Amino acid sequence: MEIVVLDALTLGKDIDLERFNRFGSIKIYQVTKPDELIERIKDAEIVITNKVVFSKELIENTSKLKLICVAATGYNNVDISAASKKGIIVANVRNYSTEGVAQHTFALILALENSLIDYISDTKSGLWEKSPVFTMISHPFNELFGKKIGILGYGTIGKRVAEIASAFGMEVLIGKRRGIQYEGRERVDFDFLLKESDIITIHTPLSDNTKNLFTSKEFRKMKPSSILINAARGGIVNEEDLYHALLNNTIRAAAIDVAEIEPMQSDNKLLSLTNILITPHIAWASYQSRLKLMDGIELNIEKYLNGKGSEINLAI
Repeated sequence: MEIVVLDALTLGKDIDLERFNRFGSIKIYQVTKPDELIERIKDAEIVITNKVVFSKELIENTSKLKLICVAATGYNNVDISAASKKGIIVANVRNYSTEGVAQHTFALILALENSLIDYISDTKSGLWEKSPVFTMISHPFNELFGKKIGILGYGTIGKRVAEIASAFGMEVLIGKRRGIQYEGRERVDFDFLLKESDIITIHTPLSDNTKNLFTSKEFRKMKPSSILINAARGGIVNEEDLYHALLNNTIRAAAIDVAEIEPMQSDNKLLSLTNILITPHIAWASYQSRLKLMDGIELNIEKYLNGKGSEINLAI
């Protein structure tokens, strides 16, 4: 049996992919371009992919492929309907990056509220040395205690963020997404979340319902002193509208770990702003998270080989 890893570079060079050798012959490619894909998977029964796209046309032209292991929770890079019709199992891995994403979310929040980058820069540039007193109070430094944090997306990551926020003494608001009916009183209306939150953090998947969920309309409803955190998916926030909201101080600041086009291109206007922090889609990628991801893929392959594919098939 042939197993093909298509984009090993996205999983990190510190992760041992040879562990899958026990299931069969493994071929590892660091990066796979679209025009290389058909040739590389032609003899594969199992494929491991993070972001390589499996279109309807590609899936319909496969002959030996039986299992697509998506090295992620999101599987929007695979045409699930086409895979189902072809009898191909598609397996993702859930909840592997909860701690890493929650931790990075607060790293971004604290960096903004403590003006961490500015103070480090001032110290290294010699400004502290020139200070006439022992301290420098030249940038905002705000406590999280008592602030309202609005969480949009209340799965395992959203719940973990809420736990950490509570430990800081923050008031947690859990938002409703428009167009979805919720039971109970735990969640607040989206507009209420926008108006009341000091910090809004996004932890919801990208879908037709969440694409461009944050536009100029939403930013105008937020507090001028508020900040936005997005460690979910780039398309949830309209980047053009975010640029203008930050440029015009409609909101105070933002921190994003994702972009509409990744890697982010050098001509992206957000890079020119001083009130935004941008990290290169790393929130999911702690070493521990990636080890859990490999464990999940290994378990999915075992289920497939033991005839339990229906337990992991996302197409049903």
